[in-house]
Amino acid sequence: MTMHHAGLADIVRRDPRFAYEAYEFMFEALRFTQRIFDRVAGEETGEEPQPHHHVTGPELLEGIRQLAVREFGLMARTVFRMWGINRTDDFGAMVFNLVEAKLMSKTDQDRPDDFHDVYDLDKALVQGYQIRLEETES
Repeated sequence: MTMHHAGLADIVRRDPRFAYEAYEFMFEALRFTQRIFDRVAGEETGEEPQPHHHVTGPELLEGIRQLAVREFGLMARTVFRMWGINRTDDFGAMVFNLVEAKLMSKTDQDRPDDFHDVYDLDKALVQGYQIRLEETES
């Protein structure tokens, strides 16, 4: 469900390369990634984000990949294309747009290069995709 956030709308107006929904997905992917790496913070725990809650660029990209496959399946690549995302560097550009707007934080070590060519989106989201059926007990 898309909810209007004025800060995100401002980012999209300043940098229209990426869809509003892509930024919403980024926030969801950040929370998902923090859970994967046991670094949950903020609203979920009631505490302010601390340095030990931080995820790196490559970690965030792994969370993005896992969440996209889980949420969109074989359509993940198509969804990302519709949102203007064509390479992992685009996620880095989005993160740093969010940092600039003070909607996301970074450490002194974080750089846009952390997102440079980490994986090929076509390979990561399409090739080798498997549908897993879980067996249920009768």
